[in-house]
Amino acid sequence: MEPGVWPTELVIQLEARLSQLPHRTGLRVWKIRCYCYCWVEDWLVSVKGTELKRFSAVSTMTDGDYDYLIKLLALGDSGVGKTTFLYRYTDNKFNPKFITTVGIDFREKRVVYTTSGPNGTTGKTFKVHLQLWDTAGQERFRSLTTAFFRDAMGFLLMFDLTSQQSFLNVRNWMSQLQANAYCENPDIVLVGNKADLADQREVQEKHAKELADKYGIPYFETSAATGSEVDKAVITLLDLVMKRMEQCVDKPTAEPANGGGTTKLEDAAPDQKKCAC
Repeated sequence: MEPGVWPTELVIQLEARLSQLPHRTGLRVWKIRCYCYCWVEDWLVSVKGTELKRFSAVSTMTDGDYDYLIKLLALGDSGVGKTTFLYRYTDNKFNPKFITTVGIDFREKRVVYTTSGPNGTTGKTFKVHLQLWDTAGQERFRSLTTAFFRDAMGFLLMFDLTSQQSFLNVRNWMSQLQANAYCENPDIVLVGNKADLADQREVQEKHAKELADKYGIPYFETSAATGSEVDKAVITLLDLVMKRMEQCVDKPTAEPANGGGTTKLEDAAPDQKKCAC
């Protein structure tokens, strides 16, 4: 079986699983004008070579622990530091011994997000459960990783500041995002990683900023080794996603999660490739 090809029996089981899920906070299908995102509690796909296997995700999580589940995805060439970047963000640790990601992996973190009211005043506060997906950068896994683009709500597009080629390949990754993401203009943050290796730098900040400005996206220079700007890059992306969601939800009706309430959202628009609400 080719990587990225889902067998019929797997699709049938997934659909059956979705039909059994209660429509409650944390376990439901959200249909929004900008996103169509399905969350399945314990049915995720991990790929190693050409084998598909099931594993339990967040098995200790109880319903109502959070208000929103947001899926972010890191992509870029192999070796740019996606895995160490995400590990730094979720665990605040640096492990230089990570091996190359095979297929798909993910990490999780709970954060508190506060909206901004009129004139910069503090708005509502939400508990957000972040799923940060780590994708393989090798060409042989490309069909698999692009299959995950459509379900992600925001993207960390990464390159290595010590590798000019990884920077040049950002354009190719952008093209794949525009073709496979939930719309042609998804929420993206450009990340130049390994900023601590100044003596090995091949990509100038000026050129990276020019590329980010061309695409109209934020740019950060980060270091997974020191933690510099890592949190800021992720929180900036989360802010973009949350603001888009606020714009997309016309008439939200929410009840407290511990009361078994739900958050009602508008059905998705027919054309899912359109970003605007």
